[in-house]
Amino acid sequence: MPITEMMVNSLITSHNDGATVGAGTPLVIGGVAWDAGYGIDIVELSSNGGRTWQHAALGPDLGRYAFRPFSLALGPGIRGRHTILARASNRIGQTQASQLIQNPAGYHHNVIQSLTIQVT
Repeated sequence: MPITEMMVNSLITSHNDGATVGAGTPLVIGGVAWDAGYGIDIVELSSNGGRTWQHAALGPDLGRYAFRPFSLALGPGIRGRHTILARASNRIGQTQASQLIQNPAGYHHNVIQSLTIQVT
């Protein structure tokens, strides 16, 4: 199948995977989302493996193909290891995939990103 448009996607850019943060301070997660020009409608974050999702604040919409920043303060971190998930949806209802759709060249990779953070 020809690749004709970008898939809706997001990346967490505020922390590296495996980052360590201090307990008791707000954990602000941020990143960018993009799509094929329809416009990012929402970005949601989960800190419990996808059981519940919270809407992140979106930054300015700078145009059809621009990255759209997002951020969410998750509150004071509780000690332990936490996996944060980010998923974006666009204005026509397309959402990031929960499972990777395999293809030979690796195109259309838009699986929901996860990030592990250690709170000490």
